[in-house]
Amino acid sequence: MAWRDQQAFIEALEKNGELIRIKSYVDPRLEIAEITDRVSKSGGGGKALLFENTGTDFPILMNGYGSEKRMCMALGVDSFDAITRAIEDLFKLLSSPKENMLDKLRLLPKLGQFASWMPKVIHGKGACQEFVMLNPDLRKIPVLTCWPKDGGPFITLPVIHTKDPETKSRNVGMYRMQVFGPSLTGMHWHKHKVSAKHFNAYKKTGIKMPVAVSLGGDPVYAYSATAPLPENVDEYMLAGFLRKKKVELVRCITQPEIEVPADADIIIEGYVDPAEELIWEGPFGDHTGYYSLPDWYPRFHVTAITYKKNAIYPATIVGIPPQEDAWLGKATERIFLAPIKMTMIPEIMDMDMPVEGVFHNLVITQINKEYAGQGQKVMNAMWGAGQMMFNKILVLADQGITINAYRELAKYIFANLNPATDISFSTGPMDVLDHSCSKMGFGGKMCIDGTKKSNEEQEEEYTCPTLSMPSSALKDMLLQHTPSIRDVNTNLIDLDIPCILVAVEKNKPGHVRELHHCIASLPSMASIKMILYVEHTVNPNDLATSLWRFCNNLDPKRDGFLYKSTGSPYTACMGLDGTRKTKEFDNFQRDWPNIIVADLATIEKVDKKWDQLGLGAFLPSPSLKYKDQLYGEEAVVQ
Repeated sequence: MAWRDQQAFIEALEKNGELIRIKSYVDPRLEIAEITDRVSKSGGGGKALLFENTGTDFPILMNGYGSEKRMCMALGVDSFDAITRAIEDLFKLLSSPKENMLDKLRLLPKLGQFASWMPKVIHGKGACQEFVMLNPDLRKIPVLTCWPKDGGPFITLPVIHTKDPETKSRNVGMYRMQVFGPSLTGMHWHKHKVSAKHFNAYKKTGIKMPVAVSLGGDPVYAYSATAPLPENVDEYMLAGFLRKKKVELVRCITQPEIEVPADADIIIEGYVDPAEELIWEGPFGDHTGYYSLPDWYPRFHVTAITYKKNAIYPATIVGIPPQEDAWLGKATERIFLAPIKMTMIPEIMDMDMPVEGVFHNLVITQINKEYAGQGQKVMNAMWGAGQMMFNKILVLADQGITINAYRELAKYIFANLNPATDISFSTGPMDVLDHSCSKMGFGGKMCIDGTKKSNEEQEEEYTCPTLSMPSSALKDMLLQHTPSIRDVNTNLIDLDIPCILVAVEKNKPGHVRELHHCIASLPSMASIKMILYVEHTVNPNDLATSLWRFCNNLDPKRDGFLYKSTGSPYTACMGLDGTRKTKEFDNFQRDWPNIIVADLATIEKVDKKWDQLGLGAFLPSPSLKYKDQLYGEEAVVQ
């Protein structure tokens, strides 16, 4: 279903009890983000928030996609599976044999429907151009400063339009934009992104690169801009398919080479000059839950701002999960399962990206396993499939378990796991935001093959004995073993999951490697297959926080240590170092970012005005939970 515009979507949210209007003034600098963080973490994603008094002419919509229900509403479906089925049906129809003329004729209605989803450029002005600001001033838009160490205000939900200078093919992406002045922002496109390729192509031409940014309109536009589409597929074709109606575009006023959605709320037109010096952009509190640190990016010069009557500025915050972006990721997980399964990896049955893994870091995949080595085949195929090239930890299960039931899944995985033979390591491209890599954008990957093993895949010499003492006694023993071990979580053992978490305070080079060999070799540890090491500031009994910190801080190939006993049969235990890496102890040469928490002054301001906001019972700041995990107060760990 197509939404008429963003206002229609907001009306539907309110009608369905999914929206709260906040009429009191709230400062776009830090306060709106703090309120949204509390609501989005309040259970089930909380409600969408419409801040009506922002100190500007534009209200702000926050957390509009922040639950499964609202994400499905944005895409015009009752469930993500409805989209999956529609894509599967389309693929089956297009790929099925056409043996006679009747088979081909049956395809015509679907092809006609397909053509009706293609974007169309219409003549004249769109609703997004009812008001035109030819002397543009970004200060008139309530751009948020989300976190205390952000480099400034950032546009966080921009739909950015560029074109290849030769082919004129369009790309629609979403990249944060730091505001530096009334008509200047940064343009944070990473080297892997299509817009960056367009930028490099413009460098060769010596001419300025036209760019346009749309905000609002049908909410499906923002989702489509984040979707991992092949380079030659127009994002507005996906939007048309999802909304079952073509996207109508109009030409920009000062950058007529670029077309934008006619129903958008706000359009920011401008250009990037490839010959111009880059600008130092950041830091920014990012979706990993850590600050992404400053770097050099292109300058975007604003030539016009246009907007519709009663325009609403959409924004989002990202940070420690769960946040609104988790539901954008969940939609992608479900929508793109069918194309991956039907075009590249047919044995895939299901896929899940736990929120603690912040998208690429942790992916669980269920396959229909039929032969030895199939897990390795899927591993290599997935790491070569589009944005799956950024995946860090891949966990494979088979048809014997449901992958969404995490406790039973973990039990199944570990029952089938020989740590010495069923964990594979590789290197490859990584997300530029991954701070754990020794080199930016390049690092280690790991596949844990938890599928049932055929005879060909098993080693008869391997054994895993039963735990020789209660889990509580094992914990006490480890705590007494060395003072660098600050806490231990052995609770998973009682669930038949032979994995423990150890919080360790490092004090020398090679500390975790040495510690792992020392404790894994203890006779009482023979039944433990894996030890996850986390920073001493992290409570290992808080599994969600521990896994989030662990996944972010791990380069699996560099930080994985296998202990294998001598003799036959042998036991094995994989240690994985998810602690902070330093120059002193790890020879780590890059800056390490801090985690993202609100400052106490902002927390106190929001506490005092909570009763005026109409948000119901008081919600304490989620940041208070993480204050003790900070290293210093700056974006870079001190």
